[in-house]
Amino acid sequence: MPTTTARQGHPSARQGCPGAASQARTGAHQPVREPQPSGQGLAGLTAQERDVLYALGCGLPDAEIADALSLPERAVVGQLGRVLVKLGLPDRTAAVVHAFDCGLVVPGQGPRRRSAPAVTGHGRTGPGGGGGSGAAADARLRVCVLGPLRARLGGRSVDVGPVRQQAVLAALALSPGRSVSRQALLDGVWGMESPGANVVPVYVYRLRKGLRLGECPDSVIGRDRYGYRLVRDAVEVDVICMEDLVGAAEAAERAGDGDGAVRLYGRALELFRGEPLAGLPGPLAELERLRLIERRVALAYRKAHWQLRLGRVADALAGLSALALEQPLNEPVAALLMRALHHAGRRAEALAVFDRTARRLADDLGVAPGEPLRRARWSILRGDEAGRGRVGAA
Repeated sequence: MPTTTARQGHPSARQGCPGAASQARTGAHQPVREPQPSGQGLAGLTAQERDVLYALGCGLPDAEIADALSLPERAVVGQLGRVLVKLGLPDRTAAVVHAFDCGLVVPGQGPRRRSAPAVTGHGRTGPGGGGGSGAAADARLRVCVLGPLRARLGGRSVDVGPVRQQAVLAALALSPGRSVSRQALLDGVWGMESPGANVVPVYVYRLRKGLRLGECPDSVIGRDRYGYRLVRDAVEVDVICMEDLVGAAEAAERAGDGDGAVRLYGRALELFRGEPLAGLPGPLAELERLRLIERRVALAYRKAHWQLRLGRVADALAGLSALALEQPLNEPVAALLMRALHHAGRRAEALAVFDRTARRLADDLGVAPGEPLRRARWSILRGDEAGRGRVGAA
């Protein structure tokens, strides 16, 4: 019987090498063998269910678990379902965590995914093949929303379907670590034009099918009682990478490391590839598009601020000039550009920035310049040398 064999095991599984999985694929069906758990939390599981949970915790997809335990793949799916019910776990990811928490799987021991080159969601071999962490990194899905939505797997572009389907993926990508309910997806992607709740599972199914990692259909998009979410360890989102860089830049600011702040803000800005979520429909995409544009402007402003403090006036002017053209009504940007021009000895151009911005504010918004612009102009008119030295305080 498969369960009995699994208890006997194979030395390679106990020694932590990938031999058990590879032998299963070559026809030598030597099932995985779990170490005896030191913790609690497995009460009520049969021996075969423990074998399945152990293999899942070791990172094997359903097909390899089926090979290793000499079971049909549908039987593995059924066993995993019973494990989730018996342990009160919401999904497969929670089961993997539980396998470690209860001591069933020990880090560094047991079989792992094969060390062949990463296989993409369409069965193609990804670049950078090889064993270990490099293959795992190549196999991750990368979702980019800081521009037109793009998905890449193993360095290759992946087709994510029509724009509404892209918008569903974007909604999940913009909710890192959180589940998004079916109703929230309907409201965010379709708004008042909702075609009915059943459309969401259809789009999620199509995304899972097109973006799966290896043989596991749930490896990219998981589901729990709250809704759908991207599996954190399987997906990398450029927005999260951007915010990580911003956090590091802010830490550099607090430490007084201006060079580090400029470098990190620059790396964060490089992740933007044009208008965020360009062309995607729905209220959520529209709101997030505006938010991310404002975020980019704020980061460019902070980068220029530190460039001026470091005396890198030419670099600051290049960035601020482009930003002012893009944001003609942004008073803080115009004020910082005026101070940079004044710092560079270009007084007439600095005053021209004030006049141009004041006219746009009056024509487009019917308002007068605010305090930041007036203060910058007054400093220039006085010929305030202190103002030239205070550009970093803007």
